[in-house]
Amino acid sequence: MKDTNSIFRASACPITRTMGVLGGKWKPIIIFNLARKRVRFGQLAQKLSLISRKVLTEQLKELEDDGIIVREAFAELPPRVEYRLSPHGLELLPILEQLCNWHSAGSVAITASEQ
Repeated sequence: MKDTNSIFRASACPITRTMGVLGGKWKPIIIFNLARKRVRFGQLAQKLSLISRKVLTEQLKELEDDGIIVREAFAELPPRVEYRLSPHGLELLPILEQLCNWHSAGSVAITASEQ
């Protein structure tokens, strides 16, 4: 079975390539939760309680492979791992904010049109 994300990333279409990196249910939410600070895996898992730890691990690995987040492991006991947005990942924050604004404006428009 081929890796679907690899197929998306190899596409000539920029939207298809972008969705190969950011697509899916959890990646934008993970990015949003890493927006302002470093977060440990357990903290992130607790905040995103609807996602299984297995899927969270997979999504974090893909975001790391794509250069969106940085994983930092500390040589201490017990082991500690923190995640943060890379400079490339930080560039996504205004885009995610625009999506939030778009939804908020659309919600108001939908509510007004339903009356």
